[in-house]
Amino acid sequence: MKRVYSMWGFVVIACLFAPLAAAAADSVTLRQAQAIVAAAEKKAVEIKKPMNIAVVDVGGNLVAFARMDDSILVSIGISIDKAWTAAALKLPTQVLTDLSQPGKPLFGIHTTNQGRVVIFGGGYPIKVGERVVGGLGVSGGSVEEDMKVAEAGLAAFRK
Repeated sequence: MKRVYSMWGFVVIACLFAPLAAAAADSVTLRQAQAIVAAAEKKAVEIKKPMNIAVVDVGGNLVAFARMDDSILVSIGISIDKAWTAAALKLPTQVLTDLSQPGKPLFGIHTTNQGRVVIFGGGYPIKVGERVVGGLGVSGGSVEEDMKVAEAGLAAFRK
């Protein structure tokens, strides 16, 4: 009888942890996230703009983060929220700019999820094919600079 309980215990544990293993395989890895951050940081140095750079996994959990020397403090949270928004909505954050204006279909979306949804550029979903595996968020410059730095990080992931 003891063996039956042991076997059922194993089955229950396997069922509980199988989704976690599958989710991990479907998410950006730490090594990939660090490469994305490094490439984005290189671009930020090139344009002489200190940035905050965040990478989250498919579930929106922070995987890697860099705060460059002299980057603005408010951009720490903004970069993380841009990455979260991109992963959660599976869209670049700049897509939300027009859609979230008064009279548009997503007006007010930035007030949802405890205000985490960012509606301006600098956040991108990280994809393998069409499958989202994480999000990248960059903040510290103008929206255009943030997007340029983020795009450099994504380019490193796609190589």
